[in-house]
Amino acid sequence: MQIKINHINKMEGHAGFMASVLNGDVKSAKLEIKEGVRLIEGVLIGRQYKDMPVIAQRICGICPVVHNLTAIKSIEKAMDIQVSKEAVLFRNILEWGQIIHSHALHLFFLSLADLLDIDNDLKVIKKYPEETKKAVRMREYGMELVKVIGGRVVHPLTNEVGGFKKVPNKNDIGKLIERSKEALGMAEELGGFFSGFKIPEFERKTEYVCLDNGKDYSIYDGDIKSNKGLHIPVEKFESNFSELQRPREIVKRVKSDGKTSYMVGAIARINNNRSRLNPRAEEYLESLGYKFPDFNPFHNIMYQLVEIIHAIEESSKILRMLEGGQVENALTKKYEIKEGIGVAAVEAPRGTLYYHIDIDSRGYIKNANIITPTAQTLSNLEDDIAVYLPEVLDLPEKERTQKLRSFIRAYDPCISCSVH
Repeated sequence: MQIKINHINKMEGHAGFMASVLNGDVKSAKLEIKEGVRLIEGVLIGRQYKDMPVIAQRICGICPVVHNLTAIKSIEKAMDIQVSKEAVLFRNILEWGQIIHSHALHLFFLSLADLLDIDNDLKVIKKYPEETKKAVRMREYGMELVKVIGGRVVHPLTNEVGGFKKVPNKNDIGKLIERSKEALGMAEELGGFFSGFKIPEFERKTEYVCLDNGKDYSIYDGDIKSNKGLHIPVEKFESNFSELQRPREIVKRVKSDGKTSYMVGAIARINNNRSRLNPRAEEYLESLGYKFPDFNPFHNIMYQLVEIIHAIEESSKILRMLEGGQVENALTKKYEIKEGIGVAAVEAPRGTLYYHIDIDSRGYIKNANIITPTAQTLSNLEDDIAVYLPEVLDLPEKERTQKLRSFIRAYDPCISCSVH
C-alpha cells in the first residue's frame, strides 16, 4: 500500500508526504521537501562579517530575529567582542517577541482547525470571532516588541555586532509594559479556550535537546542539554551531533551520535526546563495535567501556549529592568576586528538554531555552517509518524490524510529554514 500526500498546507514552506506499508507493516515514512536548495551558506563565504546577519535573517520571514541574533553572537564569539548586559536584555526581548508572534500564528491559524476537526480556517474564524481577535492582538504584541526594539517586524535593522545602532526611549518602553498587561490577559483567556479541546493520544520515547544556562528558561544562551543526560558546551555540538544528507535529498538531517533522531522546540524546552517557568506560565502548565517526561508530540501545540504566557511575563519583567536602568549602554561600542572561529546557539520558536563561522583577520567569512531546528527534527518526525501511521491506516483516505497532516503540523516545521 502506497500513501501519498502531495501538499501539506498550513505550514511554513512546501512539503508532501510518502509512506509504504506492506501487510500493515510500515516500510518507509518520509516527508518530501518540495523547495529548492538556497545555498545561503555559500552566499556568505567571502562576504564582510557585517553582511552576515543581514543576509542570514533572510532565510526566514517568520523567524528572522533568531537568525539575526545567532549570526551576530557567532561573530562576537569569533572576534571576542563583549556586549553590555543591556544589549543582551534587549536581544532577549527581541527573541521573546518573535516566539510570541510565531507561536500565536501556529496555534490559532495553523493548528487550531486540526483540534476542532474543521477543514477550513475561515470556518474557525466565523465560529470563534472573539478568540480570533484575541489571537491577532496577542500576536501583534509580539510583533510590536520586535518593531520597537528592532526597528521593524520583519528583518530588524537596529541589532548589530557589538550592540544596537539605536535603542527605544523609556517612554516607548513604558508603553510596551502597559501593553503587556492586556497581552497576558488575552494569552491566559486563550489558554482556557485551548485547554478545552481534546488532544490526540500518542507516545514514542525520544530525546529532547535544548539550551540550559542553569538560571532561567533559557533562550539566548546556555549549554546543550538533553533529557538523556547530555550536557555539553555549544562549541561541542558538532562533536556529538552529525549532519547527514541522503541521496537525492536537498535537506541536511541531524542525528545524535550520527544515528539517533531527537526533538527540539517547545516540547523539548518544557520537558527539560519547565521548573524555570514564570509563575503564570507554570500555573497554566499545571492546569493541563500532563505527566512528565511527556513524549506526545501533539502536546507541542499546547506547550507553545505555555511559552507565550511565559514570554509575555518575561518580556514585561525585562522591560521593567530596562526602564529603571541605562538603556544607552546597549549602544554599540568600538571593537577590534580579529580572526577567529565562533559557535553560537539561540532558541528559535521551533528549536535550537546553531551557527558555526570562521572569520579571517580582515573580517571576511571563510566558512559558515547553519543548523536549523527543522533539520534536527525531520528524522524524529518521520520516526514518530511511522509508529503513528498504523493507528490511522484503516480510516477512509480523506480522514487519514487529515490526521497525517495534523500530526506533521503539530511539529510546526519550517521548510524554508531547512533548505537554507
